[in-house]
Amino acid sequence: MLLNPAPSPREILRANPLFAALDKVELDSLASCCGIRSFSQGEILFCEGDQCAGLYILVNGSVRIFKTSVNGREQVLAVEGPPASIAELPIFDGGSYPASASALENTEALFLSRTDLRAICLEHPEVSLKLLQVVGGRLRKLVGIIEELSFTTVRHRLVSWILRHSLIEGQSTERGVRFSLNANHQELAAQIGTVRELVSRNLTRLVAQKFIEMQGREITILDREGLEAELSN
Repeated sequence: MLLNPAPSPREILRANPLFAALDKVELDSLASCCGIRSFSQGEILFCEGDQCAGLYILVNGSVRIFKTSVNGREQVLAVEGPPASIAELPIFDGGSYPASASALENTEALFLSRTDLRAICLEHPEVSLKLLQVVGGRLRKLVGIIEELSFTTVRHRLVSWILRHSLIEGQSTERGVRFSLNANHQELAAQIGTVRELVSRNLTRLVAQKFIEMQGREITILDREGLEAELSN
């Protein structure tokens, strides 16, 4: 059986909304400046504070974007997969990366240098506008994270995370909607802005109250209405 060939840099660029308005010649010119970079699971794409080298467009795999406090605690800002672009903001301000990024699994990304991307933006203002739309969307998401961390409890954030992921990944069963916990307690803690011990404690309480059932990494929601009521308390 023949396998589908890997997409070329030009095909990756053409499929990305940021560069959809470019014609064939422009895409070919830009593609000649790009290259595919491969990252193993856990490998760092870039670190917070590093000078921005360029933009990444994910081809396959997934990447977590996170910040680290002085005591080593992490806060996950986003988890991105294809065809997302990463590191748009420092392209404009010339500053350093405001957060770090690491591969959650074996990942490939198309890399476009800051110099080449800025040249394209000068020639094609529509690319700049689309980049700004992406940056604006990320800003709104960050504001939501700040509000959630500032005004809600760990229990509230955990329940919200469970309900959100059940809608994205859940499958209906006789007992309720079931989905796999795709992160260990440490990683989940980083995503909701707390520590592993509090995640474990609150999951145990939700099980004891029969809101959810856990078997290994499988979570089944037994009482969705009860969980939703928790968010209004």
